[in-house]
Amino acid sequence: MTPGPYTLEFEDDRVREWYLTDVGVDSRLVTDYAPSVFVAGPEAALEDLRTRLEVDPKVVETGFERWAADLHEAHVGERSRLLRADCERVGEVRTLAREIRGVHERETFAPGTFRLFDVDLAPGFRYCLDRGLDPTPARELRTLEIGLEEPALSNGDVSALTIDGEPALERRRGHTSATSGAGERDDVAALESLQTTLERRDPDVLVVGHADLIPLLDGRASELELEGFRLGRLPGVTQLAGENTFESYGRVGHSPARYRVPGRAIVDTANSFLWHQSGLGGIEYMVERTGRPLQEAAWGSIGTLLTSRQIRLARREWGVLAPWNKWEPERFTDVRTLHAADRGGFAFSPQVGFHEDVHEIDFGSLYPRIICQHNVSPETVDCRPLEGDDSVAGDDAGGDDHETIRETVPDLGYRICDQSGFLPEVLEPLLADRARCKRRLAADPPEDVAARLRAESGAIKWVLVSCFGYQGYRNAKYGRIECHEAINAYAREIALEAKRRLEDAGWRIVHGLVDSFWVTPREDVDEPEPLSTVVDEISQAVGIPLEHDGRYEWCSFVPLSDSVGRDREGVGSEPDTEPDPGTAGALTKYVGKRTDGTYKFRGIACRRRSTPAFVADCQRAFVETLDRERDPEAVCDVLERRLATLRRGAVDPETLVISTRATRRLADYRSRTRTVAALERYAAQGIDRYPGQSVRYVVTDDDARGRERVRLEFEEPTEYDAAFYATLLIRACEEVISPLGWDRARIRRSLRDGRTVRLSTFLE
Repeated sequence: MTPGPYTLEFEDDRVREWYLTDVGVDSRLVTDYAPSVFVAGPEAALEDLRTRLEVDPKVVETGFERWAADLHEAHVGERSRLLRADCERVGEVRTLAREIRGVHERETFAPGTFRLFDVDLAPGFRYCLDRGLDPTPARELRTLEIGLEEPALSNGDVSALTIDGEPALERRRGHTSATSGAGERDDVAALESLQTTLERRDPDVLVVGHADLIPLLDGRASELELEGFRLGRLPGVTQLAGENTFESYGRVGHSPARYRVPGRAIVDTANSFLWHQSGLGGIEYMVERTGRPLQEAAWGSIGTLLTSRQIRLARREWGVLAPWNKWEPERFTDVRTLHAADRGGFAFSPQVGFHEDVHEIDFGSLYPRIICQHNVSPETVDCRPLEGDDSVAGDDAGGDDHETIRETVPDLGYRICDQSGFLPEVLEPLLADRARCKRRLAADPPEDVAARLRAESGAIKWVLVSCFGYQGYRNAKYGRIECHEAINAYAREIALEAKRRLEDAGWRIVHGLVDSFWVTPREDVDEPEPLSTVVDEISQAVGIPLEHDGRYEWCSFVPLSDSVGRDREGVGSEPDTEPDPGTAGALTKYVGKRTDGTYKFRGIACRRRSTPAFVADCQRAFVETLDRERDPEAVCDVLERRLATLRRGAVDPETLVISTRATRRLADYRSRTRTVAALERYAAQGIDRYPGQSVRYVVTDDDARGRERVRLEFEEPTEYDAAFYATLLIRACEEVISPLGWDRARIRRSLRDGRTVRLSTFLE
C-alpha cells in the first residue's frame, strides 16, 4: 500500500491530507474524491434505480462494477454486477443509502430488493480504503496531554487547565492581562500558556480527558478575543458526531461527542478502550493492521477494529465489499444438531475450598487458533459446491464442480472444506505478531522497546479475544452463527481430551474454564507424571500449545454468592446500579498465591472497579493473613482491627469512593438508590450524567433520604457512614474465608465472642 496521511479532514467536497515529515507535517488538498455506495439486486431493479439516481444532486456519477457480494461468492470465484453511485460528499453517503432503502425501494419494489454495501464506514477509513493508502504514522508521534477536572469542565473554568499533568497557570507565572476580573485573567493566562506550549511542542496528537474540552477551549478563547489561539495547525474545531448512549452485552455505555481539529489527531481517553489497555503504542499498531487513521482507531471499540481489519482484507484480497446489514440468516437444522450446537464453551465446576500445590495451565489463544487450525470461516463451514447446490460433496468427490472436504466438526457434523478461509487470513498475522512480541520480551529488551512490545501485544490480545464472540454477534458483517457453534464444539472436544489425559497421568482438575485448567496431584496416586511431559503431549495431540501459566502454593475457590450467608442489613448491589464484574460465582472467583510470593485475584472485591480502595486494601490484608496463619479466626482478628479503625472515623474518605455506572437517566429510575442520590447531586452541580457514564461517590448517611445520602468525590467529603462500610468490609472478609466454611453469620458471631486477639495478626 502507498504511505498515506496520519490524519485528514473532510471539507465539503474536498479532503485535506496531513503527512508527517522528519521535522513536522505537510498538508495536501484533494478535490477529486467521490465516495461510492454499491447496490445489489435484480438487473431490472438496478437499471430503474440508476435512472432515479442520475438526477439526484448528491450523486456525481453512476456505473456498474463486478464485486463479490459475500464471502461465499468470493469462495467459488463468482462476482455480481453491482450498481455504483458516487456521492459528492462523504457526509451524504448515509443519506443516499437511507433514500435508496426508504424511498426508491419502498415506492416501487418489495422490501429486501436491494442490498447496499460500503455505507457505514468511518470517513477516514473509507478514504484510505478507497485510495489504497496506509495511515500508519511515518515517525514517532509527538503528544500533548490536556486535562480539566469535571467540575471545572462543567462550569467552563479553563483556569484549572492542566498541561501534561501540570497546572497551566504555574507554567505562566507573573502573567499580566488588561482583561478585568481575576477569573478572566486566569482564563486568559491558562489559554495563553496552552498556546505557547502548542507552538513550542507542535504536537501531532492531543490527548484529552474528555472530548468536551475541545469546544470549551476554542469557545472560551473566542469569548476572550484571544487572537491567534488555535488547537489545530489551522484555525477551527469541527464536531464529527454527537454523544450517544448504547447497550452492549447487557451493559449500558456512553460515547461522548467527537471533535476534530485541523492537522492533529485527538485521543479522548474517556472514549478510548485501547488507550487504557495498551496506550498510544497499541493504537498505532491497530492503525497499521486495520487501516483506520489514528483518531478513528483510538475511539474504535475492539469489535470495530476487528471489523475494520476484516473489511480491508475482504476488499483488497477477496474482492468483497462491506455489507450495510448482515444478510445471511441461520440455516435450518434438525433438532438433534440444534441441541448439540446450542451450547457454549466447556466449564468444569470448581471444587470450592482451599487447595495446595495447584498448577494453572491454559491453551494460548485457543479460539483464534481453532479458527486457523481447522479453517473455520463463514464460507468454509458447510460450504456449498461450485454448482450452487446446498449439499456438500464428500471427500472423494473430484472434478472442478465440488469442494474437497477437509474435516467434520465434532458432534455437529458440519463439514469444513479445504480451501483457505477468510477468518484464518484475518487472524494468522495477529497470532504471529503476538508470538513475536512474546519472544522479544523474553529476551529482556530495553524498557522503551519492552513498553512498545507490551502495548502491541495487549492490543492484539483484545482483538483475538473478541474474534470468537463476534461470529455470533447479530450485526457482525462477516459473522455466522454456525462458525460460532463450530468453534465451541472444537473447544469442548479439546477440553475433554485434555481432561482425560491429565487424569490418566495422575492429576486432579479442581477447576476448568474454557481454555484454562487448575490441577493438583491426585491423592490416590503416589507420583503423577511430570506435568511438563503431559502438557507437551496434549499440545501435540490437539495441535494447539498448552502452556504452564503458573504454580501456586495454594489456591482458594470462592463459593457461589447465594450459597453463603446474606447480610441482613440488605447492603450490597442495589437495583438500577451496574452489577459488579466477577459476581457470577465460583467460575470466576478465586485467590491464589504463586510460588514467587505474589497473589492472583479473580472476581473478588479487590478486583472489582466499584470497590472502595480501603475495602480492597483490607481484603488483600485478609488474604495475606490467611496465607500466613491458615486460620479463619486470625483473619477475623484483622477484620476486627480494621473495623475499629473505620468506626473511629480514622479512614480517609478519599479511600471510600464507590465507582459505578448510571444505567438510565435520573428521571427514569424507579428506586431511590445510592446511584440516584449521586445523580441528584451531579444535577445540583450542573453536571449532566448520561446512562453509561461513571458515578463516583462516598456514602455519608445511608439512612438519609434523597441526595443527602451520599457526597460526590470532587465535593471532598469529610465524613462517611461507618456502618455501611463495615458491612462492605465483612463481605470482603467473607469472600476470603468462605472457602473454609465461614459465612457472614459465623464471622459476626466471631466478632462478638470476646476472644483474645493473637499477636501474630499485628504483623500485617
